[in-house]
Amino acid sequence: MARRRKRKSRRRQEGRRILEHVPQYSIESGEEKPVTAARRFIQTEGILPPALLLVKRNEHTTDRYFWAEKGLFGAQYVEENHFLFPSLRTLESPSGQEPLAMASR
Repeated sequence: MARRRKRKSRRRQEGRRILEHVPQYSIESGEEKPVTAARRFIQTEGILPPALLLVKRNEHTTDRYFWAEKGLFGAQYVEENHFLFPSLRTLESPSGQEPLAMASR
């Protein structure tokens, strides 16, 4: 039997494009849980939102978190619901305005 391709959500793809413009930090969790390591890193480094944290759990697994004004979220949730985060709206609005400006000329 032929294998069917998984459908890619347009909303999630758009969210991923927006997250590409956010500063990224790569850390290792060590003995701590990935979320705890991410929270400690944010606190010690004084990272301001928005930021994307890539926490390496082991050689095969990397967890992705988004640091927002509202707290720490899983990156996949943010990709799917990027419109709920005010800090990401400022990043997406310049690209959203270009087609309107071109059409009015």
